[in-house]
Amino acid sequence: MEPNEKVGKRRMRSKFERRQIVEETFRPGASVARVARAHDVNANQVFHWRKLYSEGRLEAEQSSATLLPVKISDAIQKLRPASHRQSKPTASGTIDIDLGHARVRIEGTADPDCVRAAVESLVR
Repeated sequence: MEPNEKVGKRRMRSKFERRQIVEETFRPGASVARVARAHDVNANQVFHWRKLYSEGRLEAEQSSATLLPVKISDAIQKLRPASHRQSKPTASGTIDIDLGHARVRIEGTADPDCVRAAVESLVR
C-alpha cells in the first residue's frame, strides 16, 4: 500500500509525514488538537504517534538505494586482461573435501577466497 493512499475513510501516512505532524505539536504554543485538525487526523492518533516518536519508532525510513557521485568522461580506460595482471603463481591440481553431508571437488587452479567461501557455506 502506498503512503497517502486512502483506505475507506482512512488515509495511510508515511513515517515521514507522521514524524512531521508530531514535530509540529512540539512547537511553542502548538496544540495537539489543532495540529491534528489541520492535518485531518484524530487527536488520539497524534498522541499515539507522539508515543512512537518518543520510543524512536518514527525514524526516517531507510532507502536501500544509495546515490554515489559519478564523473562522466569521454576517455575509456582499457582494462588489462587477467593474464597480464601481476599475481602469485598458483599450482594446479585437485582438491577433494569431504564434509560428511557434502563433498566438494575443485580441479585446476582455485582462488583461496572462493574455496573458503564455499567451505564456510557448506559447514553452516
